Amino acid sequence: MTTSSQLLRSRRFLPLFITQLFNAFNDNLYKTAMVLFVVYQVYNDESQEAAFSGLASGLFILPFFILSALAGQLADMRDKARIIRIVKFCEIIIMSVGAIGLVMAWKGMAVDTVAIPLLLAALFAMGVHSTFFGPIKYAILPQHLAKEEVLAGTGWVEAGTYVAILAGTILAGWIEVEVAAVGIILTAIIGWVISLQVPPAPPQGEVEKLDWHILRASVKLVRDTMHNPEVFYAILAISFFWTIGAVLFIQFPPLAKNVIMASKEVASLFLVVFSVGVAIGSVAVNRLLKGSVSARYASRSVLVMALFVVAFYVVCKIWATEAPDQLLDVPGFIAWPMASLLLLCLLGVAVAGGMFVVPLYAFLTTRVAPDKASRTIAANNIVNSGAMVGGSLLAMAMSAAGVPIVEQVLISAGMCLFSAWLGKRLHQAEEVAAEATLAAGP
Repeated sequence: MTTSSQLLRSRRFLPLFITQLFNAFNDNLYKTAMVLFVVYQVYNDESQEAAFSGLASGLFILPFFILSALAGQLADMRDKARIIRIVKFCEIIIMSVGAIGLVMAWKGMAVDTVAIPLLLAALFAMGVHSTFFGPIKYAILPQHLAKEEVLAGTGWVEAGTYVAILAGTILAGWIEVEVAAVGIILTAIIGWVISLQVPPAPPQGEVEKLDWHILRASVKLVRDTMHNPEVFYAILAISFFWTIGAVLFIQFPPLAKNVIMASKEVASLFLVVFSVGVAIGSVAVNRLLKGSVSARYASRSVLVMALFVVAFYVVCKIWATEAPDQLLDVPGFIAWPMASLLLLCLLGVAVAGGMFVVPLYAFLTTRVAPDKASRTIAANNIVNSGAMVGGSLLAMAMSAAGVPIVEQVLISAGMCLFSAWLGKRLHQAEEVAAEATLAAGP
C-alpha cells in the first residue's frame, strides 16, 4: 500500500483533508459567484470591473497581513483541532451574511448601498476565517504524520485545495446566484460537521502568553522566522508565486469578458483550468522528488511558467484582432480558432506553478521545530499577503491608469523571473544546510 493511499484511509489525515476541501470549495464558490455576478450583471466598464476584482482580492487577502501573527500563536499554543472547529462554526455565520448579499444583489435591492457592501464584508470575514485556518492545515501535518509522510500529505492538501477550487469555480460559473447563496450555507454546515472528526492536536512546546499587539507580534514573528536561510527563501519564493497568482486571478474575469468576448461560464472555465493545472503540478512534483523535500526543480519550473505566461499573452493579443462581436458561451468559445491553444497556455502556467510551490510549503514545516510550525506558516502568510495586496493594488492602479487588461498579463512573466532567482537561492541554501548536516555527523 502506498503512502498516499495509507493517508487517505487514516483518521490522522482524512478528516483534515476533507475539511480543507470544503473550506477551499466554499471560499471559491462564494468569491467567484460574487465577482462574476458583479462583473457581468452590475458593471459594464472594463476599468470598473478590473477595479472591483482587485478590491475583492485585496479585501480577502488583507486579514492575512493583519492577523497572521495572532493566528500562528494560537495554532502553536492551543489545540489545533479545537481551533479548526471554532473557525468552521464561524464560517456558517459569515456565509449567512454573504448569502443575504447575494440574494439582495440578485433581486436588485439596494445593490450599491447595501448588497455590495454586505458581499465585501462577508468576503473580508472569510479572509479572517482563512487566516486562522491557514497555519493549521500545514502545521498539523508533522504532528499527525510520520516524517516520510509529510511531503505526500502536503501534496495532497495542495492538490485537494485546487480540486476544491475547481469544483467551487465550476459551480459558481454555471449555477444561478440564488442557488449559490443556498450552497455556501450548506457547505459551511457540512464542513463544520466533518471538522468534529479531526483528532486532537495539543500544543507541543511550552505554552507562552499570547501577544495581542498585532504590529509588534507580526514584526517579531517574521524576524524570528527569517534567520533560517531555507525558510527565508522559501517564504519569499512562495510570496512572489502567490503575487503572480493574485494578479492573474484578478485579470481573468475582465479579460474573459472584454478581450476574449466570452461569457461568465468561460471566465469560470479559465479559473478551472488554472486550478486543474496546479493540482496536476502538485502531484507531479511529489512523484519526481520521491518524497524528499527539495527545491531542485524550483527555478526550472517557474521559468517554464514564465514562458507559458508570455505565450498566453501572445495568444490573447492575436485573439483580440479577430474577436467576436458578442459574448461566446462555452461551446462557442471551444469552437473558436485558437481556443485550445489559449487553454493549453493557461494549463502550462498552472502545472509549472504547482511544481514550483508545493515543495516550498514542505520546507516551512520540516525545517523548523514542531512547536514553531504554525508560527512559521503564519509568518509566511504575513509576507505572502503583503506581496499579494501589493500585486492587487498594482493591478488596480494599472486599470485606473488605463493600461489594457491584456497588457497587464506581462507583469506576471516578469515576476516569474524574480521567483526563479529566489528558487535558485533556496536550492543553494538547501545544499549548504545538507553539507553542514553531513559535516556535523550523526
